Amino acid sequence: MSENDNKRGPLSPKSPQKGYQGWIIAALIATILGITYLNRTSTIRETTQKRFEKMMADKEVERVTIVNDKSVEVTLKPEALKLDKYKVVAKENNYFGGESASHYQFQVTSAETFKKDFDKIQEGVPDDDKVPFVVDTRNDWTSFLGTWGFFIVMILVMYFILGRMSGGVGPGGQIFNIGRSRATLFDAENKVKITFNDVAGLDEAKEEIKEIVEYLQSPDKFKKLGAKIPKGALLVGPPGTGKTLLAKAVAGEAGVPFFSLSGSDFVEMFVGVGAARVRDLFKQAKEKAPCIIFIDEIDAVGRSRGRGAMPGSNDERENTLNSLLVEMDGFATDSGIIIVAATNRPDVLDPALLRPGRFDRQISVDKPDVIGREAIFKVHLKPLKLATDVNIQKLSSQTPGFAGAEIANVCNEAALIAARRNRDEVTMQDFQDAMDRVIGGLEKKNKLISPEEKQIVAYHEAGHAVAGWFLEHADPLVKVSIVPRGVAALGYAQYLPREQYLYRTEQLFDEMCMTLGGRAAEDVVFGKISTGALSDLERVTKVAYSMVTMYGMNERIGNISYYDSKQSDYAFTKPYSESTSQAIDEEVRKLIDQAYQFVKNLLFEKRDKLEVLAKELLEKEILFQSDLEKLIGKRPYEKETSYQAYINRRSNEEAAIHEEVVKQTLEKDRKEEEMVEAEKDVTNE
Repeated sequence: MSENDNKRGPLSPKSPQKGYQGWIIAALIATILGITYLNRTSTIRETTQKRFEKMMADKEVERVTIVNDKSVEVTLKPEALKLDKYKVVAKENNYFGGESASHYQFQVTSAETFKKDFDKIQEGVPDDDKVPFVVDTRNDWTSFLGTWGFFIVMILVMYFILGRMSGGVGPGGQIFNIGRSRATLFDAENKVKITFNDVAGLDEAKEEIKEIVEYLQSPDKFKKLGAKIPKGALLVGPPGTGKTLLAKAVAGEAGVPFFSLSGSDFVEMFVGVGAARVRDLFKQAKEKAPCIIFIDEIDAVGRSRGRGAMPGSNDERENTLNSLLVEMDGFATDSGIIIVAATNRPDVLDPALLRPGRFDRQISVDKPDVIGREAIFKVHLKPLKLATDVNIQKLSSQTPGFAGAEIANVCNEAALIAARRNRDEVTMQDFQDAMDRVIGGLEKKNKLISPEEKQIVAYHEAGHAVAGWFLEHADPLVKVSIVPRGVAALGYAQYLPREQYLYRTEQLFDEMCMTLGGRAAEDVVFGKISTGALSDLERVTKVAYSMVTMYGMNERIGNISYYDSKQSDYAFTKPYSESTSQAIDEEVRKLIDQAYQFVKNLLFEKRDKLEVLAKELLEKEILFQSDLEKLIGKRPYEKETSYQAYINRRSNEEAAIHEEVVKQTLEKDRKEEEMVEAEKDVTNE
């Protein structure tokens, strides 16, 4: 085995190169046809019946053979081959080296007609001098391929199609292994190098999953108490939060065989293949027990049975799921196999898959909070060469709602921007631009905007900023820009939402007012509205309908929620009457109108501040929270924002750490002084 082979890692066995067998077969067929053609052309030459009759008259023919009742083959006598006229013919036809042609042939309409003509030619010739006449039936390569070639080609095509579906054809006969599991095995030889130290911001999920690893490493600790380890753990969370990364860390820490595959690896167009692969997977796992099986995106095969199926149809995915359910917890289940799965759509999974005994434990992998984002930033900032002005706490506080994958993308974008600017270090400005790039899209420097449109955008964004600044429960603005970004965004305002999970009615109402601040500012200043509030209206409508139909925050509709988390994807009926539907629409319109009128009155009251912000935006194009404080004063509310609370807490922690370090230093100095005094006393004595 070469050095490169050792570096391949935990890959499946090296498969043969696909397609080279087809080239070999095609080359063999071409060679056979070529040899057949050359053999024919080197020995048999075309002629005519009139010329054949002249050969007969000159007594140059040794034998005549009629082949397949269609052609006549003429064989010349040896002495006739020495004649120059045949050698000249060979040279003119560019035959091999000017050799004489010993055989000639020509086509006839039928064997009987030719036989009559041949007998007339030999009338009066003694029997001893007559040329023999032979009838022959032959099957050459061309006729064989013409008859059976189509069937041969169809068989070869089917062979290669089946081979590609089963992962290639070649040594090992994989065409017959279509029911084999496609799981990748990680064991002691092919070990994953990722550990729990590489996973940041998922402390609760790590604690849950560490218990499984600890059981595999020291099972006696649990068995002596009679405890049983969960048979399965389901990682649930939004995309990019680190579910697969956490599974990789389990593979690196467990020290037992680890089978990894995707839910789509079970799905195949052939009936029964998915179930066969499930059985083969668990057969391999039982041979390696104790071990772990990781199924990523399990919703591809674990979707609820009966959902979307046609009546009376045979759903291959359901058969696969049934086989998986039986293998996880059925009559023939054996201990020692732990299943870890990941999905971002737990609502579509079959209830039988989630019951205790199969997936006993559901581990939530949510988007990280501000502390988790700080830990994730520290991981992704390690390989970067950072400038001294980079503040990790500020970065983590300015990326609310970001998952781990998005944070990694921000760090990478910042490094790319710094390299594009020919910098030696990645600065805080590069990170700010990277966040703008990820949130708002690519900056459109060449996008020409008329002065009228730019003025509308400036007042629109200033309306958002003023509304958020003077509404108590709205999120404070961090940055506002009128630089075009993305596909259709002519400007955007960035806020720092609080880290909270419950919202009161007044909080949602203030959020709607702030969202409508842009359109209200256009109405206040210009007396007209534009199409720039499309995304704002979409967001407000969604919040209003949620308040009325989901959260029971409307007096007329009452404490009723029409939201069904387990509703089928194919249920089009509404759980309320037409009159209730009309009432919902009226209340939603009323709520949005109230919010719009409220923020419009607020902007009338703060018209001077709106003008100041809009003019500053037109001049600078980008304003930050510090600029707003200078232009329109501090927020009139004493409650600190989430960012301020986080910075203050960090400052208190750093002050406490500094105080503890000072105490330790003073204590160390005091002990050193006591030792010096003791040494002086010993010297004096």
